[in-house]
Amino acid sequence: MSLINSVIKPFKTTAYHNGKFVPVSDEDLKGKWSIVFFYPADFTFVCPTELGDLADVYPEFQALGVECYSVSTDTHFTHKAWHDASDTIKKIKYPMLGDPTGAITRNFDVMIEEEGLALRGTFVINPEGEIKVAEIHDLGIGRDALELLRKVQAAQYVASHPGEVCPAKWTPGEATLAPSLDLVGKI
Repeated sequence: MSLINSVIKPFKTTAYHNGKFVPVSDEDLKGKWSIVFFYPADFTFVCPTELGDLADVYPEFQALGVECYSVSTDTHFTHKAWHDASDTIKKIKYPMLGDPTGAITRNFDVMIEEEGLALRGTFVINPEGEIKVAEIHDLGIGRDALELLRKVQAAQYVASHPGEVCPAKWTPGEATLAPSLDLVGKI
């Protein structure tokens, strides 16, 4: 069964955020747009490139009212140690959620059970807690924060413009489509 349009499952965890350990739960995601960004593990290879890319674009997400949460099966203590050790990870201003039990990772169906690690899963969640974008990558394939930003912009546009949809490569300001019988076979 697809996770699209499903409501996120309850969770509680601890995050490393702006030099502190803070509690985070599913309730923190409600009432605003959110991104939950799973990655396999701290102190690895592709992961810091992705998290650094997301950190670079984070101000643009914030300008859209979007909070980003990175999640791995590491602890919040490991996130702090990585933050202290890596110049790339020091750039991160969004919460880094620890999921040592794997409960959150399993809730989003991205757990690699035999390894205890998460696949590269990206989820865009609306203010009602519904998953609107779900994308899962194999471990060797990194993600692009600017493409994720475009998907968030499209999801927000569609949510605020009933009856309109965003075509491929749509960016804000470009034409959208209004699905109707008149468009069938004419695009």
